[in-house]
Amino acid sequence: MKLYEYDAKEIFKRNNIPVPEGSLISNPGDAENLARKLGPVVIKAQVMIGGRGKAGGIAIASNPQEAYQSAKRILGMSIKGLPVNKLLVEEYKKPDKEMYLGITIDRAAKCPLVMVCPEGGIDIEEIAKTSPREIVKMYINPLTGIHDYQARTLANSLNANSLNKNKSLMIADIIKKLYRVFIDYDCTLAEINPLADTQEGIFALDAKMVIDDNALFRQDFREEETGSLEEMAKKNGMSYVGLDGYIGCIVNGAGLAMATLDMIKQYGGEPANFLDLRAGANEEQMKNALRIVSSNKKIKAIIINVFGGLTKCDKVARGIIDVIPEIKAPLVIRLAGTNENEGRVMLEKCRVTMASSSEEAASAVVELGHSDK
Repeated sequence: MKLYEYDAKEIFKRNNIPVPEGSLISNPGDAENLARKLGPVVIKAQVMIGGRGKAGGIAIASNPQEAYQSAKRILGMSIKGLPVNKLLVEEYKKPDKEMYLGITIDRAAKCPLVMVCPEGGIDIEEIAKTSPREIVKMYINPLTGIHDYQARTLANSLNANSLNKNKSLMIADIIKKLYRVFIDYDCTLAEINPLADTQEGIFALDAKMVIDDNALFRQDFREEETGSLEEMAKKNGMSYVGLDGYIGCIVNGAGLAMATLDMIKQYGGEPANFLDLRAGANEEQMKNALRIVSSNKKIKAIIINVFGGLTKCDKVARGIIDVIPEIKAPLVIRLAGTNENEGRVMLEKCRVTMASSSEEAASAVVELGHSDK
């Protein structure tokens, strides 16, 4: 479960991690009033997706009039298909230096991993590609927790002769507090990007938290209706992750889904999503999956790759047939396993491309996607 930035910052504030003063609003007039109170402000769209800044969903306003106009513009936006209904308006803290701090789970090492980088404000994935040596990593024993020397070592790695000793100690303290948040709230990710050095001190200018769904029973969070494709898939017992490509993917099993995405990339295509039907998918789930994936307007072609074990291929085929009249994008389908022949016979008269292997399906869907671009 992902938290909005304002929710994550409220948790940070309760745990004495310094954040700029601000409020959640839903109309431009409130942004104007806050700017009168706080001075220069930052206005941020609150949506469950990254890339807000590049999409124009973040603005700096130096006076109340600018705050009103920026809030009015952003509230009317849609960022990657998600409408902006709420804004976080907070005092502007000019960063002299931006850094990265994040904690996640390293599943191979079976323990929390703290990562820091002297460069912040950009995607950590991009830093990992271009400057991997800039990222300092430290594994934390989950039984003992983070030690003072570990926090100090991480903080000192950010110094680079630009932070004084007091500020390094402040960062070490924030690292320890963020780790406490990570543990107490059952996080799979707790991230500050950027962690900023300002004239007033060290501040978390952004906040990101992802809570382990399996631990929600002991956390006091209520999921808010967002209307996102991820939410729609979850309600139907499926897993969905949006990507930036144009080829829709519907697969049963996370491993097969990842392999299918890799093959699409290998053949020169760009996946638009990851969607795992999960084992035992029925015709109703298949119909919902097609509706969810095809609702992405960037879709040029869709691949359905099903290996029938608990999932019955004939039931999948029936679900496809029922919803085909609604689908505009061409379909490439690979069925294998339980009731495979029955499913193939049912789809013979439909306007779909049948494939006998994952590789053939991936190649065909990329070709169709390119022909429709």
